[in-house]
This record gives sequence, structure tokens and C-alpha cells, in this order.
Amino acid sequence: MSTNQINRSDLIQQLSIKHQFPAHLAESVVHSILNEISTALANDQRVEIRDFGAFEVRQRPERKARNPRTGETVTAPAKNLVHFKPGKALRERVDEKRQKS
Repeated sequence: MSTNQINRSDLIQQLSIKHQFPAHLAESVVHSILNEISTALANDQRVEIRDFGAFEVRQRPERKARNPRTGETVTAPAKNLVHFKPGKALRERVDEKRQKS
């Protein structure tokens, strides 16, 4: 496992080891959780996981942008973005870990 990041397969492996169940079961659990979060966000619902954080969809309005290659002004269309706001417990835990390093 990389020290700078954790990906889906690392998460599955860690869950499988920590909770002593088969990797295919851990994979199913991770897939189900991520699928439910994605579905809720696609349906414009807010997803809140206590002590972790909240996901919500925010709309970014249409804006003027610049083509970096030509310098020409272009219009960037409005789009929906997923916003994550960490919960208090997560912020405190991350802060605590960083101060120890």
C-alpha cells in the first residue's frame, strides 16, 4: 500500500484484513456504499455520514474563461460539482495526526 494515498483496492484489502472476512465480501460492501452515495448525489440528495462528513451537489454557474492555447475568451458552461465538507471528528483526527508528524 502506498504511503501517500489509498485507493479502492487498498481499502478493500484493509477491510478484509481488519474484519477477517473474504476480499470479495469487502469489495461488495465498498461497491455498495459508493454506489449508494453516487445514486443519492445523482438524485440531488445530500449524503451525511456522522463523524466523517457530508457530500452534496453544488451548481457552478456559467462563466467566462480563457483558452490557454489561444488566449481567446470562451464561455464555460454551468455544471454540477460534488462538494465534500468534513465533519468535526474527521477534522480533529486529521489535525491531531498531522501535529504528531
